[in-house]
Amino acid sequence: MKLKPLDDRVVVKPQEAETKTAGGIVLPDSAKEKPLMGKIVSTGPGKLLDSGKRGQMSVKKGDTVLYGKYGGSDIEIDGNEYKILHESEILGVVEK
Repeated sequence: MKLKPLDDRVVVKPQEAETKTAGGIVLPDSAKEKPLMGKIVSTGPGKLLDSGKRGQMSVKKGDTVLYGKYGGSDIEIDGNEYKILHESEILGVVEK
């Protein structure tokens, strides 16, 4: 299934939660924190402006982004978890 977000929304595939601490302790599933970073899978065309034109998106497919803990909506498609966010809910782009 292919998902195309509308307006200024983006679909993000969250990174997997860490299974070990820096000291090497293995974490059980209940102790893992939700990831706050993910890779953009798809973007919408941009926000519709009052002039009738579309605003340009500042992120693109393939970018790794940071987002807030409670931002967006969690969905599951074909057994994979995704998050749909407004572009304004993205805190930053991780540059390598």
